[in-house]
Amino acid sequence: MDFDLSPEHALLRSTVRDFMETEVAPVVDEHEHAHRFPDEVVARLGEMGWLGIPVAEADGGAGMDTLAYAIAVEEISRVWGSLGIIVAAHTSLGCGPLMIAGSPEQKERFLRPLASGEVIGAYGLTEPGAGSDAGGTRTTARREETPDGDSWVLDGGKRFITNAGKAGTYIVTARTGTTDKGDAEISAFIVPADTPGFSIGRLEDKLGLHASATGELIFDGARIPAANLLGEQGQGFRMFLKVLDGGRISIAAMALGIAQGAYDAAAAYSKERKQFGRPIGTFQGVAFMVADMATELEAARALVYRAAWLKDRGRDYTVAGAQAKLFASEVSSRVTNAAIQVHGGYGYVEEYKVERYLRDAKLTEIGEGTSQVQRLVIARKLLDLRVQ
Repeated sequence: MDFDLSPEHALLRSTVRDFMETEVAPVVDEHEHAHRFPDEVVARLGEMGWLGIPVAEADGGAGMDTLAYAIAVEEISRVWGSLGIIVAAHTSLGCGPLMIAGSPEQKERFLRPLASGEVIGAYGLTEPGAGSDAGGTRTTARREETPDGDSWVLDGGKRFITNAGKAGTYIVTARTGTTDKGDAEISAFIVPADTPGFSIGRLEDKLGLHASATGELIFDGARIPAANLLGEQGQGFRMFLKVLDGGRISIAAMALGIAQGAYDAAAAYSKERKQFGRPIGTFQGVAFMVADMATELEAARALVYRAAWLKDRGRDYTVAGAQAKLFASEVSSRVTNAAIQVHGGYGYVEEYKVERYLRDAKLTEIGEGTSQVQRLVIARKLLDLRVQ
């Protein structure tokens, strides 16, 4: 069993790390304080091909694997959580559904610009009354015939959507009827940002990830061509479960990166800061915290990379992805909290940055399914029981 990264993966890690440390790190505070989306930085990522890492070359992407994508998200998030979630939402949730279910025409028209970074993507699933219960979707889509051809008309709204107002292409779910069992029939649709009847509502003020955009999508008679149905009618629920399975790996990688950034800061501080005439890292109270942080990080990394490895080999990764997301996100919260503790009073002020890591880490326990939902996914699969 070889745990070394391939030369290609190692090169990607060093390249992304160098770019983030030299060119991006100096502008992080400015954007975070202003709550400003990093348009210029995102454009640079697109130019370098980092917004379509797992997308096939034939569809305009880099043609690399899930592990490469996870490594990139980890390294980006190690410096800047806001940029990490922008990339993760764009790639896993914006490109992912098109990779899974897009027709050749849809891939050419929508996926190619997303993979090249020419257009940013977003995914509209969550609603005010449909978070963990995504089957409770209330947004509707009805088929209508017009002189210009068949179309779908969407009404309703989505909430807590990453990249809202910045995306040019949105993949959204809507009710298109009722199944034979009486459940909501959910379908998926491609909605360009300039669609008449589609608008952006409020943008959220958040605990962390201040430079990322999170907001409402509003559909008021939003009309799209019939050809913008993604996949088959009624298959949206099944599709978004598959999308979330893969998306959890990216959020786990994001959590891992944030935790690694906090650990790096704490380890360095424990060697530099002196009390009682010696570095605080020489005291067991601090040294043991650093040891625990490093151990949990390595365990989380193993889970994240294993989930990516399984996905790349076409094997079942549902449980592995949920385990990686569950563990890495909770490790991220513990490690970032411990990093503040190592810094003492300095950890509580913005000057030393570790307070931002803590605020950013919390989202990873919520997005792409809460920790409680991950435990449900894992338990149901392992026990083959309907755990509720």
